[in-house]
Amino acid sequence: MWYLCVFYHRLLDYRRPEVEALTELFAGPGSGESVEWRMPENHHADSPFHLVRLPGDERLAAQVANRSLLVKGIYELWGHGTTYEELEKSVMEYPDERKLPFLTPESTFKIIVDSFGKVISSQEQNEIMQSLTYIPFKGRVNLKKPDHRFFVMETDDYGSNNGLPPVVKKTIFFGREVGAADRHLLPTYQLKSRKYIGPTAMDAEMAFLMANQGLARPGKLVYDPFVGTGSILVAAAHFGAMTMGADIDIRVVRDGRGPDCNVWSNFEQYNLPEPLCLLRADNNLPPWRPGLKEMFDAIICDPPYGVRAGGRKSGGRKLIKGVKEPYSVPEEKRDNHIPSTAPYSLAECVHDLLHLAARMLVMGGRLVFFYPVLRGEDGANSRATSPQFPEHPCFKLIASCEQILSYRYSRVLLTMVKVAPYTDEIERVAEERHREFRENHQKWMEEGNLHSAVFEPAQDAKPDRELKPKYRGKYV
Repeated sequence: MWYLCVFYHRLLDYRRPEVEALTELFAGPGSGESVEWRMPENHHADSPFHLVRLPGDERLAAQVANRSLLVKGIYELWGHGTTYEELEKSVMEYPDERKLPFLTPESTFKIIVDSFGKVISSQEQNEIMQSLTYIPFKGRVNLKKPDHRFFVMETDDYGSNNGLPPVVKKTIFFGREVGAADRHLLPTYQLKSRKYIGPTAMDAEMAFLMANQGLARPGKLVYDPFVGTGSILVAAAHFGAMTMGADIDIRVVRDGRGPDCNVWSNFEQYNLPEPLCLLRADNNLPPWRPGLKEMFDAIICDPPYGVRAGGRKSGGRKLIKGVKEPYSVPEEKRDNHIPSTAPYSLAECVHDLLHLAARMLVMGGRLVFFYPVLRGEDGANSRATSPQFPEHPCFKLIASCEQILSYRYSRVLLTMVKVAPYTDEIERVAEERHREFRENHQKWMEEGNLHSAVFEPAQDAKPDRELKPKYRGKYV
């Protein structure tokens, strides 16, 4: 059946892909593609109210809603209208065989009046609930733990003051709650209360969304090649997945800020299973032995793209330029040695990530990562100006969700599924591409400098007022 899916009004681009990913998680491979969507009459795509048809029964809808971060609730829609008279007519027309099992004398219920784009006073809410006399409730009211929760949801015909296209007519929905999101985990995992964080630690809500896109669950192995302080792995471990991580900076994965403030302490804080291991490894020179393939169920990461933190790879400038020959670290210095590194361009980083995922992901495994995109000169949607995303013959792009970070750039969460095996031909092409990157290191660093594009002052920018010289003491 068609359900009313009500979203939280945030991260609009991420809402439908999350529902489709969770459908795939609970209903099996291929089920995410069979999810159908349509908008209620007089509503636009940014509205929190969507109609969805899932490839399963009510239990699937409840599972999706309970696991989701952005679904406020999924409801069996009994009726809707632009006025309460139309609502009554619509509810009365809904089949009794669908309504009566939830209105029995043995059951308990609760009615909740909710709204979007307006505020409904307590007195108005009571009047709305008292007007529902045409629904034959026979059970007892239980406000704490009811068997069934019924919702009256109203949207106003607001103008454009709230940043959304105006709704043509107000709409009133009435439905029975099938499932609702558990948002209590976000205050628990918020970064401000976490023991070990860094300047690029992933926001808790976004980390959980990435884990959902990667289908993290018990029995699955999730890998983050840019683990940092472990925010993404914490989210994956919460959902029961086994985790592994790597980072090029050994001080992050080994030391942190002390024995009680490191990546491991983040897992201890939430009583989560620790990662199977944390490696000091370079995404440009992965440590996996030859012949090792199809090891991970998901690779979920946030690659460094040079805005808040730049990427690094092993070698150092002198080694890359050939000024200095490769060397071996003496045995007595290996414990405290920090290898030299060189800047790592975004193009090379993404290429290496796709190659790693093609080799190490199982068939049907998911690669989930952020990709930065410059926005148009007028701040227009990036997809209209630069719609091209990284591609690989082993992967199919199934979702791209934009998060606007500033007027100049945004980042897009790309979700790819491995649909083709890793072959000798793909390996040969990847090695050639890898040599090309190393030979043209300086070229790629200049072309992939996102930091300059983001922070470069506007050419036609003029101060609003004449700037006065700063006072630096007594004038002589």
